[in-house]
Amino acid sequence: QVQFVESGGGLVQPGGSLTLSCTASKKIANIFFIAWYRRAPGKQPELVARITNDGVTYYPGPVVGRFTVSRDNAKKTVTLQMSRLRDEDTGKYYCDLVPARDEYWGQGAQVTVSS
Repeated sequence: QVQFVESGGGLVQPGGSLTLSCTASKKIANIFFIAWYRRAPGKQPELVARITNDGVTYYPGPVVGRFTVSRDNAKKTVTLQMSRLRDEDTGKYYCDLVPARDEYWGQGAQVTVSS
């Protein structure tokens, strides 16, 4: 099973930007959907961005216009650019297939938005 390793998290002030990346353990060109998920403290994981293998993207309402997902199938990487970050964007971010397989989740990337 493909697994992902995330990087790029950190502490940022509200209104700031961060870019997360994940690298897959196997080729991803044949994987139709790859998504970024956020697990906020005390909440269930939620999908924050999704991309098909030919670049079609989807974002839920709260992140539209603020998050941008992209993928490089040749490099086996998926990137999430986040801007105009809000306190409620705080959480640990994971890259995975759709539907999520949280039993395969690793360390994730911690994003903390705080002044």
